[in-house]
Parts: sequence; C-alpha cells; structure tokens
Amino acid sequence: MSANFHPLIYIIDYILGVIMWTLIGRVAMNIFQKEDSQFFFMRVFVKFTDPIIRIFKPLTPSFIIQPLVPLFVAWFFFMIRFYLMPWVLGYSVMGMLSFPLESEISRQIYQFFNSIKF
Repeated sequence: MSANFHPLIYIIDYILGVIMWTLIGRVAMNIFQKEDSQFFFMRVFVKFTDPIIRIFKPLTPSFIIQPLVPLFVAWFFFMIRFYLMPWVLGYSVMGMLSFPLESEISRQIYQFFNSIKF
C-alpha cells in the first residue's frame, strides 16, 4: 500500500468498493440476463445486492427504471469513497486511483503485463 493509513481504513474502503463493484456488476449482468434468471452469477448478484437496494429505496427516485437502480445505489458508494472518506481522514483531495482497492488491482494488472515476455 502506498499511503500510511490505519488498516481499518483499507478494510472499510475494500468493503465499500466490493459493494460498489457488485452493484455495477449486477447492472452489467442484467444486460444479458433477467433478474429472475437461474444463471448462478446473476442469482449471486441479486442475492447480495437486494438488501442494499432495499436500504436505499427511500433515496431512490421513482423515475429511474428498475434495471438502473443498482447503478444509482453504486453511485452513493462511489460518492462515499471519493468524497466522504478523504474528508473524514482530513484530506482535501486524494486524486485519481486513490481508492486502495482499485489501486491494488491496477498495480497487480501492471505487474502481470510487465512480467510477460514477448
């Protein structure tokens, strides 16, 4: 990890990041599958994200079409991670790729492709 944050900060960000990306994954999967599909991955996306969507139901405008509601809820998690977390930690700006989860993933991808010899 590049910054010296308390490990709890990383845990919180990883949890929020996984929730955000799972919600985005549900929207992407919904392009190809119906929500009531018996496909294993779609059932997992729906099972794990339905409780979160129910929590955010009072904040969700009625004009958003149902397949895009998880994307709207994911936006809340993005806002928490991008604006609230740095503010709570006392930073005014953290910059692009400052999310620990995405930074670690991008670092691993870079190392993987850098290790391939052509």
